[in-house]
Amino acid sequence: QVQLVESGGGLVQAGGSLRLSCAASGRTFSTYSMGWFRQGPGKERQFIALINWSGGSTVVADSVTGRFTVYRVNAKNTVYLQMDSLKPEDTALYYCAATTGWSTVPADYDYWGQGTQVTVSS
Repeated sequence: QVQLVESGGGLVQAGGSLRLSCAASGRTFSTYSMGWFRQGPGKERQFIALINWSGGSTVVADSVTGRFTVYRVNAKNTVYLQMDSLKPEDTALYYCAATTGWSTVPADYDYWGQGTQVTVSS
């Protein structure tokens, strides 16, 4: 079993940056692909980024391409989401999740964190 804890959210002005962290427990972290999702008020959970077990393959949603970067440090059991050039529409609760597969679909993920709030002011 894997437990995930996100951190790094907060309030930032448009154009600013934040780095989200997702710390995982368990010795099997390096065997999971990790995803980042977000959910705004009244909206469905949206895929943001995906990284494979080694960090060698990533997928980033079109809406954040060129602004967000996902990477991981397996020695620290942590995956990161670097968010630059933030926009007010990026405001949401951000979640990390773990899957044994390779998917952008939330239902395919086995473990979820509790989320960290990101608010971007205009």
